[in-house]
Amino acid sequence: MSGVKIAQRKEKCENCTKQVGFLAKNEMIPCNWFGNGPRLLLSACLSCDGCLSDEETLKISQQNLEEVERVLALNKKCDTSKHKVVAASVCPQSLPFFAVQFGLDINEAARKLCSFLKSIGVKFVFDTTVAAGFSILETQKEFIQRYRRRHHDSQALPMFTSSCPGWIRYAERVLGSVVTPHLCTARSPQQIMGCLVKDYFSEQQKLSPERIYHIVVAPCFDKKLEAVREEFYNSLLETRDVDCVLTSKEIYHLMQKRKISMEELDSVPLDHVLREGGDVELMRHDGRGSEGFLEHVFKHTAKEVFAIDVQEITYKTLRNRDFQEVTLEEDGETLLQFAAIYGFRNIQTLVHRMKKGRLPYQLVEVLSCPGGCLSGRGQAESEAGGRVDKGLVQQMEEVYISLPVRLPELNPVLNKLYQDWLHGPDSDQASKLLHTEFKGQSQSNTQPPHMEW
Repeated sequence: MSGVKIAQRKEKCENCTKQVGFLAKNEMIPCNWFGNGPRLLLSACLSCDGCLSDEETLKISQQNLEEVERVLALNKKCDTSKHKVVAASVCPQSLPFFAVQFGLDINEAARKLCSFLKSIGVKFVFDTTVAAGFSILETQKEFIQRYRRRHHDSQALPMFTSSCPGWIRYAERVLGSVVTPHLCTARSPQQIMGCLVKDYFSEQQKLSPERIYHIVVAPCFDKKLEAVREEFYNSLLETRDVDCVLTSKEIYHLMQKRKISMEELDSVPLDHVLREGGDVELMRHDGRGSEGFLEHVFKHTAKEVFAIDVQEITYKTLRNRDFQEVTLEEDGETLLQFAAIYGFRNIQTLVHRMKKGRLPYQLVEVLSCPGGCLSGRGQAESEAGGRVDKGLVQQMEEVYISLPVRLPELNPVLNKLYQDWLHGPDSDQASKLLHTEFKGQSQSNTQPPHMEW
């Protein structure tokens, strides 16, 4: 994948490299990432070329700066009627990276980033928090539905969050139907933002969706894989909801390449997806820097099902900082038990317990990156490569939590879009545009011979 030299990874894969050398040597599995012996992060293994089809490889090869610069260059040459209107959506987990790199507070960093993007030919720059709000609300709704049918539907619970494309690819390709029925069907914030830009915003601008070239700035390389999934491609209009994903570092390196200094950039406010005037007020959701699906669903369920108003959530660390649980208790009875499980080492433990029938949780927030989205390899990896820069991550966490918190239920933009765009929160349109489905082949067809649990 662009910008990633997988063969140079320093950590050995926790699970598959023990046997993958033998298997590749004997042509039992496809593999092309060997240098001086197999070295690969398990969190990157499903993003390497070894498990990608030729078609996927071609699509992902277009997810890079060169493709974006090609589109921008064509805009300068061709007739105005044939221009691509370039829009960029920035993930809230990427903004702390730019704040740290620029040495600015997060709001001013966002305005400087917007200024740079517009200086190179981007027409609109959005914050994706509104899309994350949709994803959270739809996840809450789906969990309540699953919880209420848990006694007559064996696959209703546990429910696993589905916003992390690395985890989803792993679940589909490796775990199969053991896990996929348990995945929440709510689309990720990235893909909801794609729908919002290509469906609602394009109509407001009186543009056909294929006239818009939509870029997402994200902290994670795996988001590129998500953007090229076939269900997010409109074959009739020959356009994707998200045309290109660039990581935070890819954008930052472009700024360095063009020798851009902060002083020469104006302070330009982000755009409103509703095209309202005034500066965009940056907000965040509750949680640990990854949109907070667990916290929102936990508090919502406690109030909706048990009439308990939870103000603060206390995490109990189990195996490590990336394996934590929260419980709701009343009169000595455990009413809810959720877990946040990050990183593939902990995901292995999760799946092992599930197979043994020893998983007590009703909901699990699953992310492939240890530390969550702020630690995505597209922004948190050290310049030397291979390892996460813990100092940088700590700085980004401090910046992120400085943002004010707003519940998605209280966001007036969301309420307006539910009505104007989706014709109501329970409409067929909402179901179609805010949800997706996952492939659930039988595990026997998906489990690689070198994967042991």
